[in-house]
Amino acid sequence: MNWFTRKKQNIEQNTKKDLPSDLWRKCSCEEILYNPELEASFSICHHCNFHFPISSKKYQEIILDGEAEVLFSNISSIDMLAFKANKSYEDILKKVPKNKEAVDCFYGKVNDRNIVLCIMDFKFIGGSMGSAVGEKISKAINFASEKNYPLIILCQSGGARMQEGALSLMQLSKISTHLAKFSQNGGLYISILTYPTTGGVTASFGMQADITIAEPKALIGFAGQRVIKQTTNQDLPDHFQTSEFLKEKGFIDFVVDRKNLKKKISDVLDVLQ
Repeated sequence: MNWFTRKKQNIEQNTKKDLPSDLWRKCSCEEILYNPELEASFSICHHCNFHFPISSKKYQEIILDGEAEVLFSNISSIDMLAFKANKSYEDILKKVPKNKEAVDCFYGKVNDRNIVLCIMDFKFIGGSMGSAVGEKISKAINFASEKNYPLIILCQSGGARMQEGALSLMQLSKISTHLAKFSQNGGLYISILTYPTTGGVTASFGMQADITIAEPKALIGFAGQRVIKQTTNQDLPDHFQTSEFLKEKGFIDFVVDRKNLKKKISDVLDVLQ
């Protein structure tokens, strides 16, 4: 029973080692996930099939054949309105990597088919759509039209960028106008909706595609659920504003697991190109 006296013997009681905080992640289903295993499985929860947000680079690796040409990397945001709130817009932009923006544009191949791919990145100010995002996507649409290549836009965004005010909202009509011309010229546009796709992105180019694909359990909507409930004074379905709900209502063509995205895109191109 001598171990009861360990305090008097100056033996440390707390021998538990602190584990790195980035080793584990908790899913919304309460499952505790080991990060290395999660990343190896395309960041998909093995318990509930929730698709965690991933980077633009990861999507590029999943969708494209090898290396791709980066387009319009010289376009980036500036603080046109001298926006200041809790933190100034200028200070936010100073902390991001040079020539990084909330969307990356590429010219590459999917199973040897030429495509133009735009990937939004939620880690950049919530994937918010500012003037630079609107300009890059508009140029990508024009590039796809000139080359007669299919266009794919992967959406991952909280909506318009508040630091740019009305200038951000103007990008909705700007991109939509370019997409309308692209469609009139016979261009094929595929939209991929991921978690989350909300606000102005959903209200414009996110839902303007010839073919709309969504990842499972992605949050997709315009206004938030609380706003809708307060406005309509009605209870909302449990799976409201999810990929599966929108598929049931005919807003989405396919709900596709991330690991099968490339094959589904390739199948669509085989049929429509």
